[in-house]
Amino acid sequence: MNVIIIEDERKTARELQDILSGIDGEIRILEVLPSVAAAIRWFRENPAPDLIFSDIQLGDGLCFEIYREVAVNAPVIFCTAFDQYAIQAFESNSIDYLLKPLEETMVERSLKKFHRIKDHYNTYQQSLSKAMTQMENAYRQTILVHYREKMVPVKVADLAYIHAANGVVTLHTRNDQDYTIQYTIDQLENMLSRNDFFRANRQFILHRESITDIEHYFNRRLIIKTNCKTPEKIIVSRLKAQDFLRWVEQ
Repeated sequence: MNVIIIEDERKTARELQDILSGIDGEIRILEVLPSVAAAIRWFRENPAPDLIFSDIQLGDGLCFEIYREVAVNAPVIFCTAFDQYAIQAFESNSIDYLLKPLEETMVERSLKKFHRIKDHYNTYQQSLSKAMTQMENAYRQTILVHYREKMVPVKVADLAYIHAANGVVTLHTRNDQDYTIQYTIDQLENMLSRNDFFRANRQFILHRESITDIEHYFNRRLIIKTNCKTPEKIIVSRLKAQDFLRWVEQ
C-alpha cells in the first residue's frame, strides 16, 4: 500500500512512519511533504497514492488549500492537534480525523477503517457529500455577542466581514456596527456557510455581498475592495487566489 505523509514537523513525521511500519510492513511511504506548496507540486506530478496521512496546520497555510488547488482522488486521514477543523476535513476526502499526539492504537483503528471502505470509496464519498449538504443547512444563522452588558443576536446574513488582530476577533456588519466576540476566527470559519463566506487570509473572513472589486497585487496575489471600510488591506495569497476567484463566480 502506497502512503503519502503531509507533515511539517520532522519528529512527528518520523513517529508516524515508525507506527505505520510497525502495524504493516507492506506499507510504503512514497514521500513526506512538509508544506502546502510541496504537496500541490507533488500531486500535480504524480499519481494519487492509496492513502494520505495529513497534518492540517502547515507552515505555509492549512492543508485544505491543497485539495482545493488540485484534485486528489485518494482518501485522507487527518492528524492534528486541533479539533475545530473537523467539518472542513470531512469535505476533503477524509475517512478519519485523529488528534495528536498520535498513538499506535488510534492509527491502527484508522487503517482498519480504510481497509473496510477502500473497495467502496466512491459510494462512501457520495454518502459523505449528501451528509455535508445536510450540514451546510445547519450552519449558524445567528451569533450571540456581548454588547454593553447585554447579549445581542447578530444575524449572520448581516455580516460584511470578520476581522482578527492582536488576539481580538470582531464582527463587522453591513450597517457599520462592530462587535467583539470570544470565538476564534478559526471557530467562526467552521460555523459559517462556505457558499456565503470565504477565509481570505489569517485576518479576514468575507461575506460575498461585501465585495465590490478585485485587483491584481504583487506576486500574483489579489487585493479585495469592499463596500465598507476595513482596518487593513485584504490580501489573498497566490495559493488561494484561484480558489477565491472560483468561489466568487459560484
